[in-house]
Amino acid sequence: MDRRTPEMLLQLFQTKEVATLDDLQNSLGQASRATTFRYLKQVQYLRSYNHNGRYYTHRDPALFDRFGLYSRGNIHFSRDGTLGDTLKRLVGESEAGWTQRELQALLRVRVQVLLLRAVRQEAIRRETVSGLYLYLHIDPAIGEIQLQRRQERISAQQSGETAIVRLDDSVIIQVLLILIRHPGSRPANVVRALRGHSPPIGLDQVVEIFTRYDLEDIGKKGGSTNC
Repeated sequence: MDRRTPEMLLQLFQTKEVATLDDLQNSLGQASRATTFRYLKQVQYLRSYNHNGRYYTHRDPALFDRFGLYSRGNIHFSRDGTLGDTLKRLVGESEAGWTQRELQALLRVRVQVLLLRAVRQEAIRRETVSGLYLYLHIDPAIGEIQLQRRQERISAQQSGETAIVRLDDSVIIQVLLILIRHPGSRPANVVRALRGHSPPIGLDQVVEIFTRYDLEDIGKKGGSTNC
């Protein structure tokens, strides 16, 4: 066989965006696991954060959405590599914190255990807001800004402002149209499908529409939503 090179793996990723370890070994001429991982270290790659990291892909920045995520069917990748690191980044970068329910809708996997671990490790903090845990930046100053913005959102919703500004009929119709065209879509899928819409339609709006119109039975249900 030809001499093994890292380019063999790159060629595989060009024809197969998501590969298994068997695929990688075969592309290197039936290489052993140890040899395959040695060559993998020489290319930019990521392992899926679900399916126990069974799937591999080339780390191509063009693949990732604005949340730093990339999915191929039900196989999910993050630019951070692990789900734990992804949660910490998303919480740190958030404008108004995240609830467990929102993160689970975005990432399409259960996140409750990892969120609790991050809180215990003091990598993020949480506060109770309107009966739900809100996950915030560990820095008190940044976390307070996130908390204030979340409270402003809640106040706007309670006063009816959100129904006019954030959830007008056109937004609701666009979300429902995506669900008609793509049955089984979760909130994160809808956000991705509406990328480029003007004005932008965010995950918080889509999650609110799912809740308001009792759309939780579409697709797989997640776990508890009070974490």
